[in-house]
Amino acid sequence: MRQLKASDEGVRLRIDDADDLWTLAQICRSGANLGMLSHRRDSTTGTQDGGRAKSAERKPMWIEIQVSECAFQAFTDNLRVHGVITEAKIDIGAHHTHLVSPGDEVEISFEGGLPEIDRALVKSALAAGSQPKSGLVVVENDEVLIFEVTSHGIRDVSSFSMRGGGKKAEDSTGVRRGFFERVARETKLVFPDRMPLVICGPGLAREQFEGMLRALGAENQILNAATSIGGRSAANEVLAGGAADAVLGEHELVRQVRAIEDGLARISTNGAVSYGAASIAAAAEQGAVEKLVIDASLLRSEDRAIRSRWEEVASTVSTNRGEVIQASVDHDAGQQLIGMGGALALLRWKVD
Repeated sequence: MRQLKASDEGVRLRIDDADDLWTLAQICRSGANLGMLSHRRDSTTGTQDGGRAKSAERKPMWIEIQVSECAFQAFTDNLRVHGVITEAKIDIGAHHTHLVSPGDEVEISFEGGLPEIDRALVKSALAAGSQPKSGLVVVENDEVLIFEVTSHGIRDVSSFSMRGGGKKAEDSTGVRRGFFERVARETKLVFPDRMPLVICGPGLAREQFEGMLRALGAENQILNAATSIGGRSAANEVLAGGAADAVLGEHELVRQVRAIEDGLARISTNGAVSYGAASIAAAAEQGAVEKLVIDASLLRSEDRAIRSRWEEVASTVSTNRGEVIQASVDHDAGQQLIGMGGALALLRWKVD
């Protein structure tokens, strides 16, 4: 994501990839104004009032709508934003749907100015835009799972399992080698050489798999990390445990996962942590919150009471020099966050 212009009312952004659409989907809520280059057929070409000739040319024009509805599915490259046209060459007051995709330029604003929580989210997205996506491959003797690590979640790419099963197949070196070679070819096709890879899993099969990737000419930066478990849990272990820091570093998703995992660990040891709206609010008032990790949608809830409560908490945390992490829930740790009420506060000291 790139910021092209900023004002008190809003920002103009260029959407670089599908990851940016998650950020835009959080901001494009009811009451927002979204403008972009779109197309409309001239309503004067129809034979009836308000009608349109289907053969009429769709004209490109800048169209601004007041948003009434936003639809987005994670890990897709299409965001649908519906509303009423407030600015365009034709059809003021008519309904229109913007289809936002990577490569588009959009301008988003609010009457009274862009809320501070949205400015903070845009700032975080701009910083994360310089972070490369990474591939994550979990390798076991008879199964390989391939993921893409994005700023706001882990996208399932492919999964492969040796056919047949049974001890005979599992013990056959030739069968396993053929399986790994086939999956290595697929992996090389999925991830370009410029994308760093993390290969993880229990046992030594991951080292054999890395050797096959190299033999096929893969030039990716590769980190090979051992895990205590296989499957999707291995991917979560790598993100939370720091084994892949050389590749992932301060990746936005890693930051979210570690904050959530830290909070859950503190809960299990009765440490300096708060959860639940009332407890977090009380800790924030005392200046005790070091980090607030919160489901981004809570700060934009359609329930005004819920939204106002969390906006006030986030503002108090920021005023007291705490950090507010607006988290996605499109990963396993995010789902755990939902189970805790959507927010966790890591505290500077324990609060009764």
